[in-house]
Amino acid sequence: MIVFLTALGVEHDAIRDLLTKVEQRTCTGGTIFDVGELAAHPGRQVALGVTGTGALAAATLTERALAAFSPTAMLFVGIAGGLRDWLEIGDVVVATKIHSYQGGRSEDDEFQVRPNAWLISHELEQIARRLPRDQRWHAGLPKTADGHVPAVHFEAVAAGDVMLNSRTSPEAERIRRNFNDAVAIEMESSGFAQAGHLHGRASMATVRAISDHADGTKSATDGRGGQRQAAASAAAFAVALAAAISERGEDEGGAGARPTTRRSVPTAPGTVRTSNTATNSQVGTQTGVNTGDIRVTWAGSWPSGD
Repeated sequence: MIVFLTALGVEHDAIRDLLTKVEQRTCTGGTIFDVGELAAHPGRQVALGVTGTGALAAATLTERALAAFSPTAMLFVGIAGGLRDWLEIGDVVVATKIHSYQGGRSEDDEFQVRPNAWLISHELEQIARRLPRDQRWHAGLPKTADGHVPAVHFEAVAAGDVMLNSRTSPEAERIRRNFNDAVAIEMESSGFAQAGHLHGRASMATVRAISDHADGTKSATDGRGGQRQAAASAAAFAVALAAAISERGEDEGGAGARPTTRRSVPTAPGTVRTSNTATNSQVGTQTGVNTGDIRVTWAGSWPSGD
């Protein structure tokens, strides 16, 4: 199972359009997920949820999704503001690093930065870096008159509970000075990444696409369809990534398998595997050497008496 999380309705709808056989599932606390299959990859089951904006909501619903679905991987998918002029509207940014940029200590004469940062799960990064070489991921993109295909970048992203729409504000200057490797900015991935880090058993990645340039022109860009274009780009790449994760998992033991390499542990020479049956708390025969895991299964009821 792969779980997609989004913050906005336009992001949710872009992924929902690429799913089929969707059913609603209500989890703990009333959180609702859409559970279905990737339309282009029948049988690949995924769940989709919408968190609302901000890191706190993202962290809370990430934890709920982890508990409800025990996913192989989770992807936070959506739009972002671009911090580089070379980024075009609709370009995809796979976050190799998430900077939580707001942490710090405020003194009389300065703000001392105390950030947190999280890296993308290595296995997801390796799979994602191969996707742009294969044009099959373009199938999820809306058709355009000129056939334009968005570029895919692997870069750091800044995340914080501030809607940045300026290149000259104090917040913009602080990000430029202290997080100068970040090429895009958004509001949820720090909470998503922290929840995944604490859970520790699912691979995590953020996939964003550029909807504006965080330069004071957001309203105009959104009005020209920047959000819809970006959401569609991010959804197409994220769905292709989810399909690639499933393909790897199937090769190693089923669609729900972790996307990691298995190691086989050889049995020691002379080892005898035994199965023992106990009757009235007495073991009849036990031979050989125990290696690896030992599993005890109780069938029946405990004998009466002291």
